[in-house]
Amino acid sequence: MKNTLTHFAALPIALVFASGCVSTTLIHSEPTGAKIYLDGEAVGKTPYSMSDTKIVGSSTHVKLVLDGYEQFDASIQRNEVFDAGACLGGVLVLFPFLWIQGYKPEHRYELTPLRPPAAPSPDPAAAPRS
Repeated sequence: MKNTLTHFAALPIALVFASGCVSTTLIHSEPTGAKIYLDGEAVGKTPYSMSDTKIVGSSTHVKLVLDGYEQFDASIQRNEVFDAGACLGGVLVLFPFLWIQGYKPEHRYELTPLRPPAAPSPDPAAAPRS
């Protein structure tokens, strides 16, 4: 009976520990459908749900690419939001303090359309003379 109670008591601690390690953020672009690269690796298109187990102070390089728009580069830092689950886990077992900060729930980026090529200026020498 004692072992069963110990297992049940360990379960909430394990859940707090595990939940404190993962942080997730939803990456949006305007317009949607941009190809997204995280740390140089193609991972899909926006909107995209990014999750990882990086530690506090880590960053992820984000690149968005969409035809007709300028490439967009950003960096998401793993220090944007306090994670209470990781803090509680840290108090209980110390280790999860490495994940006490996480990402904001969402990141929104507006892509800039490429400028059309400038029209050539008229050549004064080619103008008809009267």
